[in-house]
Amino acid sequence: MRGGRNRGNRRPRGYTKGDLRWGVCHIYSSYNNTIIHITDITGSETIAVSSGGQIVKADRLESSPTAAMAASKKVGEIALEKGIKGLHIKIKAPGGHNGPNNPGPGAQAAIRTLSRMGIRIGIIEDVTPIPHDGCRKKGGKRGRRV
Repeated sequence: MRGGRNRGNRRPRGYTKGDLRWGVCHIYSSYNNTIIHITDITGSETIAVSSGGQIVKADRLESSPTAAMAASKKVGEIALEKGIKGLHIKIKAPGGHNGPNNPGPGAQAAIRTLSRMGIRIGIIEDVTPIPHDGCRKKGGKRGRRV
């Protein structure tokens, strides 16, 4: 049966390995905010979203580990409610040609909170955008003189 549908190896939408249902947790962590977004395994369907700005009132506290912990707890509860027991994590920092390439203080706290809730953590990967010699960096010919 060439070219036909392969019914034996097909995986359902939120694919299950054993009895676990997996999702993907996208964590964007800068020095100004932390955004936590859980999707299904394909990344096309959103399950839950929260950010540090939804948790705290002061702007300077949006990126704090405390706000990230509260946001990930909120998101984790929704994910567990919808039947997701395991998460692959993708961490993203601002990156680009001018932003910092290392994530803010909230990323580590968010992952720790999710694992403490009883959610299995799969692969943790860094998806920070890195330029391959794009725009010219600011600072002029001789760089920033301090």
